[in-house]
Amino acid sequence: MDLTELLKGNIPQDLIGTLSQQMGTEPQQTQTAAQNIFTTLLGGLAKNASTEEGAQGILGALDRDHDGSVLNDLGGLLSGAMGSSQATNGAGILGHILGGKQQGAVDMVSQTSGIDANSAMSMMIKLAPILMGVLGKAKQDNGLDAGGLSGLLSGVMGNQQVQEQNPLVAIATRFIDQDGDGDIMDDLSGMGMNILGEMLKK
Repeated sequence: MDLTELLKGNIPQDLIGTLSQQMGTEPQQTQTAAQNIFTTLLGGLAKNASTEEGAQGILGALDRDHDGSVLNDLGGLLSGAMGSSQATNGAGILGHILGGKQQGAVDMVSQTSGIDANSAMSMMIKLAPILMGVLGKAKQDNGLDAGGLSGLLSGVMGNQQVQEQNPLVAIATRFIDQDGDGDIMDDLSGMGMNILGEMLKK
C-alpha cells in the first residue's frame, strides 16, 4: 500500500485552484506550499508513529475522530461550511502532530513557497484534516493496526530512494527529529521541492 497513491486518489484536481483563490496566491506558490505541508506533516506523523505508544495514539485518534468522511465534502471543509468538529479541527491536528515545531514548519513552508506566514498557517490548517481523513480511510479499508500504520508512514518518510528523489523528505525528517526548532532554511535554499508534486498538478 502506497500512501502517496492514497493521497492522490482522494484529493481532487481542483484543490490547488480552490486554495489559490482562497489564499490569494499564485497556483505555483500554492502547489509548492501544499507539497511542503503534506511532506512536513507526514514527517511528523512518521516520527510520532515510530514508537509503540505514539502509533497507538495516532490509531486512537483515527478511531475516534477521523473516519475519512471529511473527504466526501472537501469543498465544505475548505470553505468552513462543514462546521467545527475534531475531524475538521486543523489547528488542533497541527498541535498534535508538530507540537512546539509548528512555527518552524510554518516558516519553512512560507520561505520555500513564497507565500506569507499567515497564508502558510491557514493552508496548513485546511490541509491537515485531509491528511488525517486519508489515513483514517486507509485504516478502515485495510484494517491497519499500530504496526501497519507505522509501516505505512515510514514507507514514505524512511525510504532512502524517496529521500534521494525528493530532498524535502529528508530535510523534513531531520527537522522533525531536531530537539529544538533550529534554522533549516540554509538546507532548503535552492532545492527543487518535488515531493507529491505530480499528485498536486492540475
